Order: sequence, then structure tokens, then C-alpha cells
Amino acid sequence: MTSAGAETGGAGGMPSSLWAAALPGLAGETRADVVVIGGGFTGLSTALHLAERGADVVLLEAAEIGWGASGRNGGQVIPGLKLDPDALEATFGRERGARLTESTGAAADLVFGLIERHAIACEPVRAGWIQGAHAPRAFASIQLRAEQWARRGAPVEILSAQAVRERLGAAVYCGGLIDKRAGTIQPLSYVRGLARAAQGAGARLFAGSAVRTLQRSGGQWRVATAHGALAAEHVVIGTDAYTGTLWPGLARTILTVQSIQLATRPLGHNLASRILPGGECVSETRKIAFYFRRDPAGRFLIGGRGPTRDVDSPAMFAALERSLTRLFPEIDLGELDYRWSGRIALTTDQLPHLHEPAPGLHVGLGYNGRGIAMATLMGRILADRVAGRDTELPVTRLAPIPWHGLRQPLMSAAIAYYRLKDRFGLPS
Repeated sequence: MTSAGAETGGAGGMPSSLWAAALPGLAGETRADVVVIGGGFTGLSTALHLAERGADVVLLEAAEIGWGASGRNGGQVIPGLKLDPDALEATFGRERGARLTESTGAAADLVFGLIERHAIACEPVRAGWIQGAHAPRAFASIQLRAEQWARRGAPVEILSAQAVRERLGAAVYCGGLIDKRAGTIQPLSYVRGLARAAQGAGARLFAGSAVRTLQRSGGQWRVATAHGALAAEHVVIGTDAYTGTLWPGLARTILTVQSIQLATRPLGHNLASRILPGGECVSETRKIAFYFRRDPAGRFLIGGRGPTRDVDSPAMFAALERSLTRLFPEIDLGELDYRWSGRIALTTDQLPHLHEPAPGLHVGLGYNGRGIAMATLMGRILADRVAGRDTELPVTRLAPIPWHGLRQPLMSAAIAYYRLKDRFGLPS
């Protein structure tokens, strides 16, 4: 991820930290039951769940804990997937679809449960998530979504345009829904808290330890870094949008886009009393959507999609600033204190994927913008797979996207198409 503003520095723009200094790099030869690659939500949740079950776990992070999207996202903990419950059952069958709906619907419970159990100081606020309908057709789709979740006992309710306006402090949506299972956290503190919990359970964590080679021989995996090597029966890859060439074809199963964020200084009392006074987080029904919230210090945070290339530019942030002004014109752009960006991973079917491309090799990725809740859940699912258990998310074969080499121009065209669709009020 890259950043600009009050905090800069460190590898790739990530602020240097005492936490990074506290973790050693892998050196010498050792072995473990499981090697986990990636020090974000997926990897650390996997390491924690496995270590708590008694496995000898080593986690390797190329940079430092939370360096990628886990430390730089918007902090919204939203349960469920992009596909609604009825669509999940149609896709996976009634039984597995119902299991997947139940577990993803409880994903925010898993996050906040871990925070409470391990006393993770990460500013948890569980005030709910509002999805605002940008047009009447989109509001109709929200009503169907709310009905499906309510039918399954979830605390999801429809909000009128007036109710949304009162909760947001802005008259920009024609209605919406509120999901009271959701909430917000400080994501970097959460991922570091998961790391401390995993260490407390017995996992060994190493930073600055990029994996250079991954080979299987004699029923064992050998994982090598610049200064050390590991032998293990199982390997878990949890690198999501930062997946490289470690395993052939894996990076070509996902699409990555920039996610960009802005944050203000703490709002004054007059604004704070009118903008999101209840502490909810918000996103839109637009396909090219914006999402926003306030943090416990009173800052206003807003994020959205950026370009398909990993570049920072004033124009990229200026587009998000214009959206902020459209939504909340009373917020002075001169109050902006932080700007940062980084990659998120998308899949063509809008579903996370669980792969096992070789014996003892497990991969989880593709969270489509819902990484906090889903990646934490994926860690538990991966731990189950290492233990040989069937899981609610089926194992699928690697299927590289045929047009992946042309992804940048094609995705740019798709973004233009979805912007046009949003303009006419069509649901996403």
C-alpha cells in the first residue's frame, strides 16, 4: 500500500513501527506442522486458529504485519458476501448455500468475538452498516436483500429516505437498509492484535521474510526465504491482492484495483452532532461505490475505487474529494489530514475462493472489498481444511482468467460501463 499525509515512511509507504522491529526474520533451518505465508487477516487468523488447536505453526510475512490491505483498509466489518442468501443457495445448492450464508452472516460476530476474547485494542464500534440506495431501482434490490436476511433471522431492516437522511446527516439516498451485525474497527491495530494472539497461542511469526521458493518433495513442503528454510506438511498462502508468482497461475485468478482513502481531522462539535451521530458505517449501491464512516476520535473517513494500475496521483485523490463534497459539502477539504491507497482483490464471480492446487497446499483469497470479516472467516476455514474437514466454502480448482493479460484496458472499460449504469440508477 502507499500513503501520504501525516504518517509516511517505511517499506512501500508503510510507517515504520516498533512492531516491525520486534519480529525477527527467518534464519537457518527449522520445521513446523504448517507454514502460513502472509501476515494479514487471512494468514494471522489461520495461524491463530491452528495454534489454538495445538498445531506447530510458522507464519512468514514479506514486509511487516499488516503491511498490505489488512493495515490500510476502511475499517468496515460487514457480514455476508456480495451475493445474497437466495443466490448463494442457487449457486451452491440448498444445504451448502445455507451453511455458507450462516457462516458469512456470522463473520462480524467472529471478528468482534476475537477482539473481545483476546482483548484487542482496536477501537471496535458495533453500530451497524447502512447501505444507501442511490436510485429507486437500487432501492428495490435492497428491499429484496433485507427481506432475504430477515427471513433467516438477521437484524436487517429497511430504512426510508427520511430515516437514512437523519442517520447520515445528508439527503443523498432514496432509502436504504441497516444491518445491525456490522461495525467498525481500526484495522491495523486489529491485525497486530491477531498477531499477538497467535503468538500467545504458540505460533512463530517472522517479518521481513519473503518466500523465494516453494517446493514439494518426499511428501513434505520446503519453503525458502533469503536467509532460512522450513520443512512442513502443510502450506497456507494468504496473500490475496499481493499474490505474486510464488505459485503458477494463482495471481491470474484475481483482478486487483486500487482502493483509495481520505481522512479528515476530528470534526468540530457542530458537524459531529449532525454527520453519522449514531456511529454507523455506510456504503452505496453504486457499482463504483463510495463508503464512509467516522472514527472514535471524530475523523471522517471516505474511500472508493481508484485506477487499475498501482499509481498515486493528485487526480486520483481529487476525484474522491469531489465525491466527499457532493455527499457532505459542509466538510472543508482543508481539513483533510490523510490520503492513502493500495490494492484489493476481486473475483469474476464476486465470491471468495478456496483452492488446494497440490497436496497439502491451501489457498484462500478474493474478498471483493469485504476483507475484514471474510478474511478472518477464511482463516478459520483454512484451519479446518488443514485438519481435513469439509467446509462451507467448497474447494475449487485454479481457473486463471483467460483475458488476464488484457485486464487493465478491459477493467477500465468495465469501470466506465458501471459508471454509466450507476448514472441511470440501475442496481449493482
